[in-house]
Order: sequence, then C-alpha cells, then structure tokens
Amino acid sequence: MMPARPIQRDENPAGVHLPLDPLPGHTSRGRLERVLRRGEFAVTAELNPPDSADPEDVYNRAKIFDGWIDGINAVDASGANCHMSSVGICALLTRMGYAPIMQIACRDKNRIAIQGDVLGAAAMGVANILCLTGDGVQAGDQPGAKPVFDLDSTSLLETIRIMRDNGKFLSGRKLTTPPQVFLGAAVNPFAPPYDFRPIHLGKKIAAGAQFVQTQYCFDVPMFRGFMERARDLGFTEKVFILCGVGPLASAKTAKWIRSNVPGIHIPDAVIKRLEGAQDQKAEGKRLCIDIINEVKEIPGVAGVHVMAYRQEEYVAEIVDESGVLKGRRPWKHEPRPDDHLVADRLGHILNDDVTETQTDMVKSAH
Repeated sequence: MMPARPIQRDENPAGVHLPLDPLPGHTSRGRLERVLRRGEFAVTAELNPPDSADPEDVYNRAKIFDGWIDGINAVDASGANCHMSSVGICALLTRMGYAPIMQIACRDKNRIAIQGDVLGAAAMGVANILCLTGDGVQAGDQPGAKPVFDLDSTSLLETIRIMRDNGKFLSGRKLTTPPQVFLGAAVNPFAPPYDFRPIHLGKKIAAGAQFVQTQYCFDVPMFRGFMERARDLGFTEKVFILCGVGPLASAKTAKWIRSNVPGIHIPDAVIKRLEGAQDQKAEGKRLCIDIINEVKEIPGVAGVHVMAYRQEEYVAEIVDESGVLKGRRPWKHEPRPDDHLVADRLGHILNDDVTETQTDMVKSAH
C-alpha cells in the first residue's frame, strides 16, 4: 500500500508574506496556480479599490474574503475611473500574505512603465498578473485624460511571457532575475461575433495566457456552447477557465447594466425572475448560486470568478451555499502572535511618548 502523500502547505512557515517553494512545472510560487494544477475548483473575487490612501480600507475589504477564495483581483482603474492603483493594492495584500491577481490595463502606461511594474510587483511577491487592454478614457469620469494603449492585452501577455521565459526586456536587454508569474487574461463569450470568441481565446493562449476569467455569465446555455467549442479546439487542456459570476441587486440594476455596460449579456428571463421576486436582492444572490451550480458541472471549467460590486459581503455566502469548495478551506489570514505587540508599540509611539528619539526607539527594539 502506497503511503499517503503529505498535504502541500500553501503558506511559507517562515512567514505568510514570503514566497512558497517552487514546484516542477509551475511558473510562479503562488497559491492560485497550485490550487488549479492540483485540480481543485478555484474561486477568485474582485476587491473594490478604495478612493483613499488608507491601507486599512484595503485590508478591511480583503478580510471579507478570508477563508473563501484563492485569489483577489486588484482592479486597475476599471471603467477608466481612478482609484487606488492595482500595484499599490498588491503591495498591501502581499504584505499580509494574501494572493493578489494584479490587473494591468494598457490604457494608462507604455511598455517601459508596464515592464517596470511587472518587475516591481514580482519583487513584492505578486504571483499572478491579469493582462487587459482597458476601457477607453471616454467611459470614465476624466474623459480628457490622454490614453496610451502602447500595447493591448495580447501583446502585453507576450511581453510578460518573454520577460519570464526568456529573461529579457522587449528591447532584448537581459534581466538579472526574471519575474515568476502566472499569466491570466479576460475573455467574453457573450459578445458578438460569438463564433470568434473561442478563436480569440486561442490567440490569448498562444500569447501566454495560463488562466482566463470570463465576463459575467447570466446565460448558461450560451456559455456552455462556448465551452464546447473551446474543448473541441483543445483549449481546455491548455488554459484554466474561470467563469465570471455575480449577484444582481435588482431588476432595475440588471436593466441598467444591460443598456449601459458594453459586453454584458443579461437575458429577459433573468430580469423577469428578479421582477417576480419579493426580495430582489436575495433573489439576485440565489440566481448567482444557481448559475455557479450549473457552470461547475461543465467540463473544462476550472473555477469561478465572483464579481460582487458593492455586494462583497455576499461572497462568502455565495461560495458556501454553492458548495463549490467541497469542504476545502482556502487560505485564510490568521493573526500573528506578535500582531498585538506591534500594535501596542505603535500606539505607544504615537500617543504616549512623542518625545522619544529615533535612537531610543532602535535601542528599545533590541
């Protein structure tokens, strides 16, 4: 009888902020890649970025997801609206041991700045990068901003893949240490021309995508058709596909999204279901759970990406009630034994002994 395999730890025992040991066949040291390659159904979610410079605003939003998801998308000015930067959010999350997925939108930076951000993010412990073209500036609240679009999502994937696998900048100059990252992209099975969407997925795989997150799925039969075509083309053997899902707050919200947000397809049947509910917000959550339960049975679906804009508090309930984790418990940030000592020391410095010199502080720390 073969001995039981030891359970792989998804946390560095020397510190939650430190990278995991490398594994054969992995391009990153991140937890998300480990979960997917182990064949476990992955769950990711989006962190609504704050309009603030307070790190606690990030941590408070991340805590909502503790123990329920495998990766947190740090959104990069979605809708061309300015918020705390994706790389800034990632710096804060990696410090606490979370597994961020850094989004990079090509709208705002040229290839020089983007390649620098990739190196900086990798140095901070960011293991996952999602490559996006980005919404046009006219969609945001500062339409007078100058767009860049030096790269698009496909050429961005190629750029980072070259940095990682060839150890070079686009200029050909060698890197001392290449970034160890797991590359992702976005796909939209619900936007015309529908027949082209699986082909577009193939182009992103060829460019370097290892996982993809889809646009919101409210039409499961349409998504099932997309997945069937992706399987026929052999793409599900080459990339991990996470289906985008999310709760709708009301029928009114659904109608507004359908009319005003390009690329999101919401069938009439969904709106009728919400309109017929006594509690539309609760029904929107139930709808999301039902969709998860359908898509998780589709061959080739490796996980779900939960986008609960302004309803982040429902993510844990949605994941729990859907049963997609099958008893598995994703990594959770646990308070460290010395957290209270650090907090007490900080309080002492700020409130009790404002005249203490830097030299005294260093002496008292040893």
